[in-house]
Amino acid sequence: MKDVSKLKGERLKVYRKIAFLVCTLYSVLCTPAFAQLNTDRITAIGRNALYFEDYVLSIQYFNQVIHLKPYLAEPYFYRAIAKIQLEDYQGALRDCNAAIERNPFSPGCYYARGYIYRQLNQLDLAEADYTQALSFSPENRTYMILRADTRALMKHYDEALEDIDQLLRREPQSASGWSERGRVCMLKGDTLLALEAFSEAVKYDKVNPAAWSALGVTNLMLNHEDEAYAQLTQAINLGSKWAGDYINRSLLHYRRHNYRGALADYDQAVKIAPNEADCYYNRGVMRQEVGDYNRALEDFNKAIDLEPDKVEMRYQRALVEMQLKQWKEVVKDMDALIARYPYFLPSYYLAAQAKAKQGDQAAAYRYRQKAHDLEERKDAIQAQQAAQPNTEMVIADAQPQKKDYRKQFSATAAQNQSEPTEDEQKYGSQTRGAVQKKHQNIVNEPQIILSYYAQDMSLRRTNYYHPLVEQLNRQGVLPAAMKFTSQELTLTAEMVDFHFSEIRRLTQLIDQSENMAIYLARAMEFAIIKDYASAVDDCTKALLLADSDTEPIVVFCRANWRYRMAEPDYELILRDYDQVLRLRPDFSFAYYNKANILCATREYQEAIKYYTLAIDIDSDFAEAYFNRGLTYIYTGDTERGLADLSNAGELGIYQAYNMISRFK
Repeated sequence: MKDVSKLKGERLKVYRKIAFLVCTLYSVLCTPAFAQLNTDRITAIGRNALYFEDYVLSIQYFNQVIHLKPYLAEPYFYRAIAKIQLEDYQGALRDCNAAIERNPFSPGCYYARGYIYRQLNQLDLAEADYTQALSFSPENRTYMILRADTRALMKHYDEALEDIDQLLRREPQSASGWSERGRVCMLKGDTLLALEAFSEAVKYDKVNPAAWSALGVTNLMLNHEDEAYAQLTQAINLGSKWAGDYINRSLLHYRRHNYRGALADYDQAVKIAPNEADCYYNRGVMRQEVGDYNRALEDFNKAIDLEPDKVEMRYQRALVEMQLKQWKEVVKDMDALIARYPYFLPSYYLAAQAKAKQGDQAAAYRYRQKAHDLEERKDAIQAQQAAQPNTEMVIADAQPQKKDYRKQFSATAAQNQSEPTEDEQKYGSQTRGAVQKKHQNIVNEPQIILSYYAQDMSLRRTNYYHPLVEQLNRQGVLPAAMKFTSQELTLTAEMVDFHFSEIRRLTQLIDQSENMAIYLARAMEFAIIKDYASAVDDCTKALLLADSDTEPIVVFCRANWRYRMAEPDYELILRDYDQVLRLRPDFSFAYYNKANILCATREYQEAIKYYTLAIDIDSDFAEAYFNRGLTYIYTGDTERGLADLSNAGELGIYQAYNMISRFK
């Protein structure tokens, strides 16, 4: 047995090593009891990371457990939860399938997979998974609500109402249950039943602005204006931040000829939702009504800029343009409206008026004649049920109930809510939370080079190792150990001064005795201070003195530094990488760097081939998955691209989740 102090030291390493924990564990996981202790602890840390929204970090913990015990369902399930938070639904689906394969009796796995299918719009599969989850846990409220919601999306309204009514029989005073019932009744088109349900919701939760909002909208649709006004006011007084409540109350102000109150509410709606077209459109109609045509036109322009496909808004804009004598703009708007709604007669008459004002009587006649012909055929057109635009003020939807269930996954999984560990604390805000929302530039991961300096990349599982480099480092012939990295550190002024002095020292040594190691060492120093031409020259000299073990390293460095020169010669660079691969076919970084060059020269299919060769050597090569994923997307193969980006995210490149969110 190992002594207690040694065990504590080894456990401390577990908490400090993240992406490469497995490498250090093999020597200490000697007994089943000790292995169980550590995997349980790692799982617990991963669950804490989920709770504290460190999704990228949590994936790395669950990766470690999966590597050690691939037969367990739990780490796949938790990793799926983290991927759901990052909106990597394909990756999460693979993990849920793996969890269910290992444990087909876990309701949580079906619940998570049902959510994924719902996000992927595979509603039949989502409903089936929620039903399976309920078969194992029939009293679970969340599963029931999600199945009802899915059935409503499928327009199976009666089945959705059956689920909700089952919940209400158990919880007759559930305000959220009554609100959900009202929402489904509205979707079904039964406004009166919706009114009853929302009234019950308000009765049981009098301080929820969303419930008052829903009740107010329902009464507005039923033309119960006094009740609607009071309920929308109540929602606003309770602190509603939903622009729709102000839009709808403005409409009631307008109907009561309270134009000052209407404009004040529209101003508030625009302040709350500056990118909501309906706010500007309704305010534009209001300003048009009071004769403020210039500001009305500004509002219509903004609304149409925000939603250019909503061509019906152009009719009201054209009316204002007529008042401002902008005849050409009127015709342009009416032509767009006619193209979408060819049977809307007012657009022809308005265009005819504008053409006549321009003095083009022939064109005006053609518009009027077309309207006359359509008028003659109105019975046949009505029989066809031709679409007509709604050019009136818009009634906004009720304030939505919160329906994003992603947070519940973390809450369910992370039962242990202790303080974050030392490992968790050392990662900054860049990798915390919904990193898929943090905009990333769509660029390949850079070349992997050899340097003395490297930024911390411990989240990544790429094997930054080659035996030749390890062998050279052990010999101690260089001033410092060489490291593979794609993220070099920024040097301080003091560090730059130090490397200039090293160049002078190494030059004196070369003057005394030429040596491969000294030339390579000086080449490294030149590269650090970004004198790449001198670095390449020293590499070429080092090659004349290199043996079979050091030649691949020197040629690899020369290729990297040739690439960084102001005017890189791609042919020479590719020739160097090919030389490395002839000497050492297992040099994965040469395949990867060559693929990057091929991407730069737009030889995408060849690039994919070389990224694949790099991945064949190192199945955890995060950067190769990331770049191959982007390359697949460049070539139109989005499905493979997203799969590779998912793998890159799982292997520690958190930026991949933003790409997945954008490209899916």
